[in-house]
Amino acid sequence: MSENAKFEDLQDCIIELRGQKVLLDADVAEIYGVETKRINEAVKNNPDKFPNGYVIELHKREWEGLKSKFSTSTKGGKVKLPSAFPEKGLYMLATILKSPQAVRATIATIETFSKIRKLSRNIKTLSSVKGKSEQQNLMQKSGELIAEMLEDDLQTTDTKHLSN
Repeated sequence: MSENAKFEDLQDCIIELRGQKVLLDADVAEIYGVETKRINEAVKNNPDKFPNGYVIELHKREWEGLKSKFSTSTKGGKVKLPSAFPEKGLYMLATILKSPQAVRATIATIETFSKIRKLSRNIKTLSSVKGKSEQQNLMQKSGELIAEMLEDDLQTTDTKHLSN
C-alpha cells in the first residue's frame, strides 16, 4: 500500500470476523511497510501486550471461507494460518512498530476505525429519530462523514484530534 493510500484502500482490507472488524496480518504488514513475519514476530515476542482478544488466530474453516472471497492469490498461498487484528490489537502493535510509516499507518488506522464507528452510530440513531429535521441533520452529517472518508488521504501530517 502506497504512502498516499486513501481511506477506501484501508477500508477494503477491513473484514468482519467473529463479529468484529479486523485486519489480517498480511494487510497489516502491507500497511505498515514490513513483512508479515515481522508482524507475527512482534506478537510472539511480546505476549504480554497481546492478551485474549487482541489477536485472533483464524481456524482453518474460517480461513478457507475467507480465501474463497479473495480474488488475489497472494492471500491464498499462505502456509501458516493468518492472524487477524481487531482495533485494540492494532493499537498495541503501534507500541512495538516504530518506523515513520508504521506511525503514520497507525494514526490512519485509528482515524479510519473511528470514522466507521461514528458513521455506524449515526445510522443506528437515524432509525430511532422521530423528527424530520433531526433525521435530515443526521443524514447530512453522515453524508459529510462519508465524503470526508472518501476524500481523505491517509496521510497524517494534518491529523485531526479524535473526539469519539
